[in-house]
Amino acid sequence: MRFNRILLSTTLVVVALVLQVCVLARLQLPGAVPDLLLLTVLGLALVYGHVGGAFIGFGAGLLADLAPPADHAAGRYALVLCVIGYLAGLAKPETGQLRSAFGPMVVVVGAAVGTTLLYAGVGALVGDTAARHVGLGSLLFTAALYDLLLAPFVVPGVMALARRAENDPLGDSGGSGKVSDVSSGWLSAGTGLRIGNQRGGLRMKSVKARAARAGRIKGVKRL
Repeated sequence: MRFNRILLSTTLVVVALVLQVCVLARLQLPGAVPDLLLLTVLGLALVYGHVGGAFIGFGAGLLADLAPPADHAAGRYALVLCVIGYLAGLAKPETGQLRSAFGPMVVVVGAAVGTTLLYAGVGALVGDTAARHVGLGSLLFTAALYDLLLAPFVVPGVMALARRAENDPLGDSGGSGKVSDVSSGWLSAGTGLRIGNQRGGLRMKSVKARAARAGRIKGVKRL
């Protein structure tokens, strides 16, 4: 289990960092850069909890600090992602099932704003005032906007992969024995559908149909 966590987390973090540096950073978008690394850490923290989120955030941030073209002090982003990973892990659903998209959306926006503020604050302590010249307000807005738009394509997939690597199905909902996908709450938000419960509902309908047919046959036989 622990090896699976380390292997999956390392792979996802490395892939996210490469995509962010080689693709997203080259888009020349106004304001902030979409933080794919942050979204990966959030997805893993929502599955592994606050302790795992803190360790993964620290490792991911340290890797980003050392990867070119980083131009800031080593350990700066590691500290920021460690704190954000810990706080995001506190929002881990008790049953592992997300019942709506509202909770994860709040986590993403809060993490985007918190990461920008913490990064700027740590930079101010070490004498880096770049955020002041760029405009902290525009950075906060664009960081939250970009991460929120990118999150539905990243966070549910990361959570599903993490849960599958654990070989641990989600906890039952109210002890009913129903198993649903960890990202069903996000993907079904606003549609009125419960993805995780569809199969169970179809099974119940087929059982009722069979019972009804059997009842009709018995009734014919009794006649």
